Amino acid sequence: MKTLPRAKTLAAAMLTAGLCLSAAACTNSGNDSAKSPSSSASDNTAAAQQVATPTDSASGPACTADRYAGGVAKLNITDGKTVVGFSQSESTSNPFRATETKSIENEAKRLGVKLIERNANADVNAQNSQIQDMIAQGAKVLIVAPENSDGLGPALAEAKSKKIPVLTIDRTVTGTACTDFIAFIGSNFYGQAQIAADDLNTATGGNAHVAILTGTPGNNVTTDRTKGFQDQVKAKYPNIKIVASQTGNFAQTDGQKVMEQLLQAHSDINAVYAENDEMALGAIQAIRSAGKTPGKDVKIVTIDGIQQMVQNVADGLAVADIETNPRFGPLAFQSLQNFYGTAGVQDKVIIKDGHFTTANAKQALAQGLVY
Repeated sequence: MKTLPRAKTLAAAMLTAGLCLSAAACTNSGNDSAKSPSSSASDNTAAAQQVATPTDSASGPACTADRYAGGVAKLNITDGKTVVGFSQSESTSNPFRATETKSIENEAKRLGVKLIERNANADVNAQNSQIQDMIAQGAKVLIVAPENSDGLGPALAEAKSKKIPVLTIDRTVTGTACTDFIAFIGSNFYGQAQIAADDLNTATGGNAHVAILTGTPGNNVTTDRTKGFQDQVKAKYPNIKIVASQTGNFAQTDGQKVMEQLLQAHSDINAVYAENDEMALGAIQAIRSAGKTPGKDVKIVTIDGIQQMVQNVADGLAVADIETNPRFGPLAFQSLQNFYGTAGVQDKVIIKDGHFTTANAKQALAQGLVY
């Protein structure tokens, strides 16, 4: 996998918002605040966590309203009249989803955007219906956090037929950028998994029997986080053995149940890679129920960066937590403004994520860098 390009800071207004939409926009005095996801604690600041850098897969002209699916009407989303729809995929009882939703809501309020919202509660059929309902309610542009990558065909087709652009965040959808959707904004999920493999290697001295708790099937997050970890282990760590891999559906209850079963079937498990924090929290309970000590008998690495799990890292119950930044609001609405303007939006925009370890978790918690 190629290394992501690094973005320089923006002009003062954009730096305050902590976002960057294109390589051309990221030119200033040379303060390089957006390093790769494995950057050190010293650059783990609130501003750095929100900086976005285009991936090297972004190519060709940026997507604008003039180019999108043969052209769509230009809108002023901040006129207080244009309706923007936001489709959330999962319950806001999940801290990631709660933070993501609040970020969208806060930025819409700040800009004076007329926002309508729906939450699919992890039901892709419901999400299709809700998106279609928002279109019927007058939404002229949509921000969508997909439940899975393949299941939103009906809603996307409806939006496309009515010339309603769709911006996707945190998960991809099947289709073509600037034809079926404007762009994808999210994390480098493959890179996160590579970091997780590196962390487990360090914590176990390169000798481990690992159980993987994978996410919900059918979306790019699960695919990339699984493949990134497996590829890194295969390429670099010959004495790390993946002895089991099973879905916990990104849920704490499922994660606990699956981990209990895996510990019974594989008594040699001494490390866990959880593809999100909810499953990691479940795994901790399962490890304790099995009479083992998390962080000592079983090393845990996870992804998301929610407060409870970063606290567990600080307390030594887990090795590391790679953040998935949910603060999409400023970047999503700036992307839409650029889409309707002349700057446009690249097909992929990668969010800057933090990396919480025992060396910096307490500091991150104290500085309010954790959601």
